[in-house]
Amino acid sequence: MSIDNSDCNLDFATRAIHQSQGADPTTGALITPIFQTSTFVLEELGKNKGYQYARTHNPTRTALEECLASLENAKYGVACASGLAAVSVVAGILKSGDHVIVGEDVYGGVYRLFERVFSRYDIKFTYVNTRVIDEVEAAINSKTRLIWLETPTNPLLRLADLQAVGDLAKAHNLIYVVDNTFATPYFQRPLEFGANVIVHSTTKYLSGHSDIIGGAVITSDEELYEQIKFVQNATGAVPGPFDCYLALRGIKTLALRMREHERNAIAVAEFLEQHPQVQEVYYPGLKSHPQYELARRQMSGFGGMVSFVVKGGLPAARALCNGTKLFQLAESLGGVKSLLCHPSSMTHAPIPRDVQEHCGIVEGLVRLSVGIESSIDLIADLEQALGLASKAVSSSAASADLIAAKSLVALK
Repeated sequence: MSIDNSDCNLDFATRAIHQSQGADPTTGALITPIFQTSTFVLEELGKNKGYQYARTHNPTRTALEECLASLENAKYGVACASGLAAVSVVAGILKSGDHVIVGEDVYGGVYRLFERVFSRYDIKFTYVNTRVIDEVEAAINSKTRLIWLETPTNPLLRLADLQAVGDLAKAHNLIYVVDNTFATPYFQRPLEFGANVIVHSTTKYLSGHSDIIGGAVITSDEELYEQIKFVQNATGAVPGPFDCYLALRGIKTLALRMREHERNAIAVAEFLEQHPQVQEVYYPGLKSHPQYELARRQMSGFGGMVSFVVKGGLPAARALCNGTKLFQLAESLGGVKSLLCHPSSMTHAPIPRDVQEHCGIVEGLVRLSVGIESSIDLIADLEQALGLASKAVSSSAASADLIAAKSLVALK
């Protein structure tokens, strides 16, 4: 027996484990099998058992899609080959001449996809500060069809007022898309605030173990679902059954992991906020965060991502990133192991430098994906790495003084 979307009164953690994941009716297997097949035999011409070709449907994928939809309190889920594949199938419903409003500090891969791929088809993109609803509204024109935002954003952890943007999108009959990767449905459910479509990189927190690449699109709008599903099938942007199986495995512990990610992130953010080598900390769970109250209104928790600016710019950031022992220097996020990255040169490198600086992505910015290790050990690791950053700044200053002194002697 398996629960379905009619069992929405069940708790989130229960649905994550049981939704569309009953025992296999053929063998009694407790865990959803990996249906590793490319095609399905028809019972007779024109009659199948619900599946015909694995690009279009696969039972393992169906279980994942229905589970994800349930967690977002939605009707439909579409699992994709990657987070960017999910972005692509949503953008694929647009047509030439359409206009899209996008949050200005969007993930670099999304910026690259919009600016270097979809812009070729005469789709226009305007990037605005989605923290200011007047800026979003001012960007709307007669061609605008869609609003695309992240909240919290990557990497600056800025928030958009989900309800305010939802009301605006509804008033102008616009499709409203929210990338919910950072918050996950455990901490935030944008459909409840008026969003039409949710996008996830299941690579991140949903799978949670840094061992797959995947994405998902979720909606309760049947017409949008049919359009998105058509684009996904037509373009072949589908995940393999083994990746779907691993994503389902990870989702089973999502509630547990997110609580631990958040607990560690709060401890790390509070430590960084008091450190003399840190210029600024970005984490919506800090009372000092300018949107702390908004975060409390629209999120049930603050997540596991923390970004901060280290004093001393690039030399300090380089020393810190190269000097951690537990925090691994790598792109991606949301796994049980802690990661750190340098957004300017890594995740957001596709964005031009002047645009980065306008958005606040400075060379001293470091992004942390805080894992579920001991917070004591994570803080100790950051403390010793910040010590290396401080030494790098002192060394850089000493070198600059030496060069200045030599130049002065030369002039004499």
